[in-house]
Amino acid sequence: MDYKTRTRVAAILVDDKIAAGTEVTILGLVRTRRVGKEVAFLEINDGSCMANIQGVIDPPDKFEILEEIQTGAAVRMKGELVASPGGGQKYELKVTDLEMVGSAGTDYPLQKKRHSFEFLREIAHLRPRTNTFGAVNRIRSKLAYGIHQFYQERGFYYIHTPLISASDCEGAGEMFRVTTFDLPQVPTVDGKVDWDKDFFAAEAYLAVSGQLEGELLATALGDIYTFGPTFRAENSNTSRHASEFWMIEPEMAWAELDDNMDLAEEFLKYLLTYVFDKCGDEMDFFSKWVDKELRQTLESVIESEFVRLPYTEAIAELEKSKDSFEFPVKWGIDMQSEHERWLTEKRFKKPVIVYDYPEEIKAFYMRVNDDGKTVRAMDVLVPRVGEIIGGSQREERLDILQERMTKLGMADDFDKYQWYFDIRKYGSCPHSGFGLGFERAIMYITGMTNIRDVISFPRVPRWAKF
Repeated sequence: MDYKTRTRVAAILVDDKIAAGTEVTILGLVRTRRVGKEVAFLEINDGSCMANIQGVIDPPDKFEILEEIQTGAAVRMKGELVASPGGGQKYELKVTDLEMVGSAGTDYPLQKKRHSFEFLREIAHLRPRTNTFGAVNRIRSKLAYGIHQFYQERGFYYIHTPLISASDCEGAGEMFRVTTFDLPQVPTVDGKVDWDKDFFAAEAYLAVSGQLEGELLATALGDIYTFGPTFRAENSNTSRHASEFWMIEPEMAWAELDDNMDLAEEFLKYLLTYVFDKCGDEMDFFSKWVDKELRQTLESVIESEFVRLPYTEAIAELEKSKDSFEFPVKWGIDMQSEHERWLTEKRFKKPVIVYDYPEEIKAFYMRVNDDGKTVRAMDVLVPRVGEIIGGSQREERLDILQERMTKLGMADDFDKYQWYFDIRKYGSCPHSGFGLGFERAIMYITGMTNIRDVISFPRVPRWAKF
């Protein structure tokens, strides 16, 4: 049997590429089954779009196999595409041939009812078959393509940075170790682990970012971006943290902080516009069933001119506020989500880019301002979430970079960063970049509130199933 002749449901019901009267073959999963005395209906979804296509079987006893087909079964359905008399969709299929390719018993977990997200996380291998998670995955796929399109159209080069690293970009130390040691028999020398005996002859970790390597490639190629998996061993069980996630990290040579802010604003607006254009049915679904204010929120971001606000002025605005905050406000704090949302939702009612943060709360690679107290960092804040993009102008002056790292207690690590120092030693130039967590972006775009629900197989503390 030739399964390659299939027609995707999206080609019929979304793209409107198939005319009535055409004979088509549909391969998919049964969503619902209704059998009456005179006619039977099978609703089939093949994952290509939100919509199901209805197969009409007249009379029901036309195919004996119909009695065995249950919700969840994989079927091959062939017939003539005809205008649907009902108001639900334009076409339906007058079935002339029906085959059950894979059965599903009455214990199939995804029966026709609402399931909680908590329950669906337990069956993450099956949840992509639901409307919600099918939509999440289609949006994820389209957005990934859109990200590449955005940067390729602007002359950026897509580069691949290591997933195994010997350096910690964030200086946080919360990394997954990579080793081939037999853990009960780790070799030691002078009472310490003998890393020279390990596979890489040095301590190695799963990368937390591709930024540092991205910087050196940007100074060679001009503008680059990375888009790949990153890892954090932070023992956090919040709805916004995962141990494995994807990051988009552009880096631009000869770019200063204003250029960085321009790109971040343009990029975010592009993604939101792109998803409405390419995933209209999915966005309608999320606006109806997940967050009724979603469309209004995202459209307001697209239409807004982002406010650009120095950190010092942001703190002053918060201090003038009559609102009470769980976390007290004073200059030098790392702003919390409640502060960021107040700025975007109450004070300015639009996205805000806060910049020039205190050096004590930012990473070692950020360029120090002339005041000696702040660095050229920026965070893009959006309503209902707070920070969605973080970035900076990088420190291109070798002496100041080393001074800052020494102040942060990183002097003993200088040997690990010699390659990083070299791009400041030989032909240094200003450069800037930022990072956008792909899953954070998808959460914002879909209204989903837990990062575990926008990754097919989430990795979080004490959970690495499937």
